[in-house]
Amino acid sequence: MTLQTKHKLLTTIIAVVWLINGLICKVLNLVPRHEQIVARILGDEFSRPLTVLIGLSELVMAVWILSNFKSRLNAIVQIVIVGAMNILEFILVPDHLLWGRFNSIFALVFIAIIWYNEFILNKKLNRQS
Repeated sequence: MTLQTKHKLLTTIIAVVWLINGLICKVLNLVPRHEQIVARILGDEFSRPLTVLIGLSELVMAVWILSNFKSRLNAIVQIVIVGAMNILEFILVPDHLLWGRFNSIFALVFIAIIWYNEFILNKKLNRQS
């Protein structure tokens, strides 16, 4: 598999993760646990609209990833968001997480994939150009 193919594949997978979490889990509310997390952290009163807004922002993230616009900034933003979100959830709502506090392991793997895709693969591709 070429570097370019690997980079495109990882970019697509990363975007699909944001798409699924935003659209399916939050906007369409097919995974109610996400709204319960928002309700616990931010309060019940506006948990549904806030969950939808979070989901829509995740859809924007997926589009930004696929656009390849300012990809380094995008990777940094993703890493910060995933890290901050998982620290908050680890501390405030571990009982609502699919794998409890072990969710942080999956978050770290996702962060590592984002970092590898942008700062290793993409850097090598840019050198080849």
